[in-house]
Amino acid sequence: MRPGLPTSIIFDAKLGRVELPERERFRVIADETGLTLVPKGALTPGERVPVSVTFEDGADPAGVRFLLVVHASEAARLVQVTRQPRSLESYREGERQAWAEARLCGEDKARLEAECSGPRGLLGLLARGLLREGGISDKNITKNVISRPDNTLKSMDARSYRADTGRVEGGRKVVRLAVAQELRNHGSTSWTPTGAVLVGPKGEELKVLGVWTQEPIPPGQKRSIGVEVEATEEAARGTFTLKLWSQEEEADGGEFFEGVVFP
Repeated sequence: MRPGLPTSIIFDAKLGRVELPERERFRVIADETGLTLVPKGALTPGERVPVSVTFEDGADPAGVRFLLVVHASEAARLVQVTRQPRSLESYREGERQAWAEARLCGEDKARLEAECSGPRGLLGLLARGLLREGGISDKNITKNVISRPDNTLKSMDARSYRADTGRVEGGRKVVRLAVAQELRNHGSTSWTPTGAVLVGPKGEELKVLGVWTQEPIPPGQKRSIGVEVEATEEAARGTFTLKLWSQEEEADGGEFFEGVVFP
């Protein structure tokens, strides 16, 4: 859009509603399938003018939103907009994804209800059969785990755990895994984890159920952090890389610890 010049937008469907904030600044000329905006006064280069329209035919997408940017010397005087309706297969794929997400939510809900319905503490572990011989296996992996050189956190101690869930999915046994680490903060600010992912030998990611920490790790001090994961027995084999991140580090890549193995 250029100050003093009209901008026309032509559509391939009948227009319904046109929304233009500060409409009084423009002369708006609209017909069934077109829209022309003529500035009544001066516009500032770099200014953004949002325009939203809806269509009458009820097809998807039902509307579109533009952000016209004012430029001192360049402008598109005529813009032609052609919709590409979603195919039947696209709708089916969206439905499949929605059903898959709903199924996962249902499974998580059932798991949480089962875990919260019984006794807590040692009695809870006993009721779930985890205190029997071989119920929970653990492994000292302090010497296995390697902190990457550019990490802010360094692993001082590490131990991994494995427990059966008693569930079978798709004919495969499901297990719970956990990694407990004592981490030292070599940064200049406190560090609090907000997320984690466990990456397998082939780049596959295991489902993380939760991240726990005693408290934020102050600079120069150590604190314990735990990560719990659920996976099939086959997927739990091999050597993994644990990635932790804080809210500040999420975009920068986070903290990486290689060599994680489970009993």
